Amino acid sequence: MKVLIVVTHLLGTGHLARALTLGRAFSAAGHKAVVASGGMPAPHLNSDGVTLNQLPPLRSDGTNFTTLLTERGLPASAEMLKTRISALISLANDLRPDILITELYPFGRRILADEFLALLKYVHSSSHRPVVLASIRDILAPPSKPAKAERSEAIIAKYYDGVLVHSDEASAPLDISWPVGEALRPKLHYTGYVAPPPAGPHSEYAGKDEILVSAGGGPVGAHLFRIALAAAQLHKDYNWRLLVGGQNAEAMIAELRPAAGSAPVTIEPARPDFRQMLYHATASLSMCGYNTTLDLLQAATPAVIVPFDDGNEVEQILRASALARLPGFEVIRSADLTAKTLFEALNKVIQDPRRDATNVSFDGADQSVAIACQIARARR
Repeated sequence: MKVLIVVTHLLGTGHLARALTLGRAFSAAGHKAVVASGGMPAPHLNSDGVTLNQLPPLRSDGTNFTTLLTERGLPASAEMLKTRISALISLANDLRPDILITELYPFGRRILADEFLALLKYVHSSSHRPVVLASIRDILAPPSKPAKAERSEAIIAKYYDGVLVHSDEASAPLDISWPVGEALRPKLHYTGYVAPPPAGPHSEYAGKDEILVSAGGGPVGAHLFRIALAAAQLHKDYNWRLLVGGQNAEAMIAELRPAAGSAPVTIEPARPDFRQMLYHATASLSMCGYNTTLDLLQAATPAVIVPFDDGNEVEQILRASALARLPGFEVIRSADLTAKTLFEALNKVIQDPRRDATNVSFDGADQSVAIACQIARARR
């Protein structure tokens, strides 16, 4: 079958990483997988086996998701947005997918509703109408108004055959963060967590005996890095490695390096072998995005997590609350993060019993493929 996955990441790269993981799973199962990405290019992400189609890229203005900016930081023009719509429809026309998956929409990305709806209307009226599915993570940003949830549910009812919920229903049902109406509930398909296969230990033991500090692929980790450097200055018992991602990584690294002083700190760009490094790390300091959480669970790394909570964001706070019940996880709210609270939390997680990485299911990508193909076959 031919599968088209449409995703636009506006801040970090987690949405694109998850879409690519799904694409690789479809490809491994013998299907043709195409990912249309509308966010900033992220060449460090694994796109093996996937045809990656880059739309004219957009990003948010920091945590202000009501403003769309171009790659050069200029407001996106109406002409550019029309170009994106034309590119999506042209791609769908050429590919004639059997399965169309929209990542996050219509539960989010409402600012891009025009292009998603244009695509949905086009494929819905096509003689080769694909199975249409939404793909969402375990925890969503709760709707600020009931009307937003009602609008999303109406779009699902009109255009979608199902919703792939990438979590475990028993421990993280969608109801935790989103009002699930009776019309929506039958369309939910819980897949388990979508993660690449466990990376396994690093062949060169990179990361051994280090505190790994990471903040995804977006620009929101500066506070985390600066507090880590302050802690490294006060307590030189640990070796620290700061992995800086995002479009402005080199500028951020240049800004941070003077603050390292004589502390045992390495500062470098984000690495593709980060997941392997976690197996050898003394501990990790990070935010609490979906993909990072799964990396930490797979590697069983002791972890201090600082959930992203700018702009009234609650997704990571809800996820962190669940993780806090497990050994080897300590949660610090961003307002409470200091060199002292960080060092205390690190000492605690390092002394905690090691977590068992075998009691969580990470085969959500394969399950998503099976569910999507089953729905498609039933349509024939």
